Amino acid sequence: METLTELQLDGLPGPLYFHGGLSPGNIASQTHAGMRSQPRLAARQCLAKMRTVLGLGVPVALLPPLARPDIGHVRKLGFSGTDGDVLSAVARQDPLALRQACSNAFAWTANCATVIPATDSEDGYTHFIPANLAAMPHRALEASARTAMLRRIFSDGERFCVHDAVPALTDLGDEGAANHHRAAGPDGAVHLFVHGRSREILPEQLPRKHPARQWLGASAAAARLGRARQVVHARQHPAAIDAGAFHNDVVMVGSPSRILVHEQAWVDLSAVLDAVQRATGGVTVWVVPAARVPLAEAVRSYLFNSLLIDTPTGTVLVAPGEAAEGAAAAEIAQMLAEHFVSRVVHVAVRESMHGGGGPACLRLRVPLAAAGLAAVPRGVLLDEAKLQRLEAWVDRRYRTHLDLDDLRDPNLLDEGRTALDELTNILALPRLYDFQGAAV
Repeated sequence: METLTELQLDGLPGPLYFHGGLSPGNIASQTHAGMRSQPRLAARQCLAKMRTVLGLGVPVALLPPLARPDIGHVRKLGFSGTDGDVLSAVARQDPLALRQACSNAFAWTANCATVIPATDSEDGYTHFIPANLAAMPHRALEASARTAMLRRIFSDGERFCVHDAVPALTDLGDEGAANHHRAAGPDGAVHLFVHGRSREILPEQLPRKHPARQWLGASAAAARLGRARQVVHARQHPAAIDAGAFHNDVVMVGSPSRILVHEQAWVDLSAVLDAVQRATGGVTVWVVPAARVPLAEAVRSYLFNSLLIDTPTGTVLVAPGEAAEGAAAAEIAQMLAEHFVSRVVHVAVRESMHGGGGPACLRLRVPLAAAGLAAVPRGVLLDEAKLQRLEAWVDRRYRTHLDLDDLRDPNLLDEGRTALDELTNILALPRLYDFQGAAV
């Protein structure tokens, strides 16, 4: 099999980053709803995480923030006039629509798409299947803009295919790579898709407290669109969803060679792992017993929302700072003692965590051969000099604090556009946004 490099395509909160509490089932989002946010700190923490990953010898690229507020969406709700008039009217008449139009949940880039690399697809293309994110209104706004942005970045039609999202129908809700994992062993690679519901699952078998967002039909469609050669489907355990694991990546994380999973992650854990092992010829697995790390602790610490990265010097776990205490810390110590991982690095992403997104949420894994990596525009690839430019940009353009009432401020619209206009120059992606004249 051709050697692949896993590009980390990282998201970044925009200047309007706020805690809107828009995501039922996401305990952190609900807990911090309405809390004063710190946009500058949020962006700085994400950039610091990117610097940590770069330091491990892993390539990182930046997927730019979406433009917020989404004035185009608000106009579709019947508001008219200048952009300022539209913003003022929706703030008075429909505050929830304003919060949805301002949502920065796009920063959690693991949700933006599913990626099937060229080595695993029947037609030799690297496929991107953007997620429709149909389960949550504020996230469903992302699909078309993210599709256009992915097409702009992965524009080499000889190597990449960026599909349209799966139709946003009731029974085709797709949450992207937060419910997908690529495992690879001596016999090949397999794509594990995890769903929470399907047409065949009876209502009494569904979670009781929180919604199951990923549909089996959407997972199957993504696998077909990506022409994946080997696929395994797993059903997320209702108990995990009810505990706050609204996506699979709250109870499972992996690298190509390793899987770290909670024993209550899936309905039939043993059968799923057996299928993965047969398809790959063997990957290393660490199952965390609920007796050692209960589901509530997994959700609190976001232990499984870490990055598990294979490096030339061993497998590194990049974990949120919250996993450095309690039962999660004890489990990490055991993983180190038994050489499941060779090193652990804790990163501070507290602002993102307050919205329900840890290190794994903040990036999309894009496995590429050397030629595919060379086809990625140089402007979005990060190095230390680019990170320093981005940090200076954040310090200039992001507010230190933001309250929900601030979303009514008409100056935020101009501030955000000025910031993103400057960002496109830093990344050498001019005319990326509709306000610049691009159709995004």
